[in-house]
Amino acid sequence: MRQSQRGARLAIARARCQSARVNNDAAPARPRRFLPSGPLRGTIRVPGDKSISHRSIMLGALAVGETRVSGLLEGEDVLATAAAMRAMGASVERLGDGEWSVHGVGVGALLQPQAPLDMGNSGTSTRLLMGVVASHTITVQFVGDASLSGRPMGRVIEPLSQMGAAFEASEGGRLPLTLRGVWPAVPIEYRLPVASAQVKSAVLLAGLNTAGITTVIEPVPTRDHSERMLRGFGADLTVEEVGGANGLERIIRIRGEAELKPQTIEVPGDPSSAAFFIVAALVVPGSELLIENVGLNPTRAGIVTVLRQMGGSIEELNRREVGGEPVADLLVKHSALRGIEVDPALAPSMIDEFPVLFVAASLAQGTTVTSGLDELRVKESDRLSAMAAALTGAGARVTEQHDGLIIEGTGGEQLRGSANSRTKTHLDHRIAMSMAIAGLASRDGVEVDDTRPIATSFPVFEALLDGLSP
Repeated sequence: MRQSQRGARLAIARARCQSARVNNDAAPARPRRFLPSGPLRGTIRVPGDKSISHRSIMLGALAVGETRVSGLLEGEDVLATAAAMRAMGASVERLGDGEWSVHGVGVGALLQPQAPLDMGNSGTSTRLLMGVVASHTITVQFVGDASLSGRPMGRVIEPLSQMGAAFEASEGGRLPLTLRGVWPAVPIEYRLPVASAQVKSAVLLAGLNTAGITTVIEPVPTRDHSERMLRGFGADLTVEEVGGANGLERIIRIRGEAELKPQTIEVPGDPSSAAFFIVAALVVPGSELLIENVGLNPTRAGIVTVLRQMGGSIEELNRREVGGEPVADLLVKHSALRGIEVDPALAPSMIDEFPVLFVAASLAQGTTVTSGLDELRVKESDRLSAMAAALTGAGARVTEQHDGLIIEGTGGEQLRGSANSRTKTHLDHRIAMSMAIAGLASRDGVEVDDTRPIATSFPVFEALLDGLSP
């Protein structure tokens, strides 16, 4: 029965197959100076959560039937995922602003793409799709822009190789990379050597089309969007918490050869995007900002916890649940922040928010100490070195350690800014946006060398910011 279903889905998929590419490397740089701001006041809504947007497209493409998604983040990273799923047979169509329809082909029925899959700048697309492809009998070449091509993929290659997939990667396990999937793949039990939601998700996605039970053991909990959404689509997935050497471990098991059912998904606002405006309202005197519909999944809300520990006024209003995810409106008011030692155990729940937290720390009273942030060195850029250099250039007092930064705050005084130099963003969207926020709380403003990368995750960032400035 399964083989006949697979054949029928392949026939449907061939009729739908199309390809697309995302590449902005050739576009000219777009520098901008972000100037000091008066009070930020008003109500905003940030775009949909990037993690959930990626997964809704992928899982919709692996379900049988139509999945409808509203509130999808239409940044370049998510569009790269959509293009990749089209190239492998799914129908992925934009119906309106944030409204998308995905007609899936079913688990096991993805097609051989006719061209390399261009991931642009998206590490999430690359690592998760490597998991999807690993247990399908297709061969896929992954390519990306200069920034993505410098990021190592070894942590994903290792477990997927154990499942039977074959890889030909560039030096250091980097892109361009060719993956030869295998079916049937081998179910494995894999203990994550470092906390990584992307590695966990890649193994679970490979397990979807793998007979038997694939197990991932997390010594440190990471964001759990994959688990929530896989269950929502009908996968047989269980999560067990057991005592480990360093506290509770999470054991995640997924039963393969799944039959996913299409869903209707409402994507909540991205907490990583909201973080820039939360910090902006906290550090610009006189500000009071309401940010609506922010996802507050406990595996993602570490930035709110830490900013509150620093004395930030962040009030949750209208708390509710949307599509299995906790959501609230956040009322944020200017606050006198104080430096703290950030608990390294919180790092997985706010790993993408550390660049903008460093901005908040640079304006706090006293010293902020961060550690356990090795992961930041292999993001779109080495975010520890990049932010240390950027903030130092703007007048902050920063000491770079091997796994974190120590920042001596100004006590609420404005940063000097960078009157005669440009901040290097290293094609990293979060460096660009974080230093934009630093510019609001500076005397001379901060000029970033390129705002193009912002479009990968937050295309309307500048428009929202400009709309709040007096």
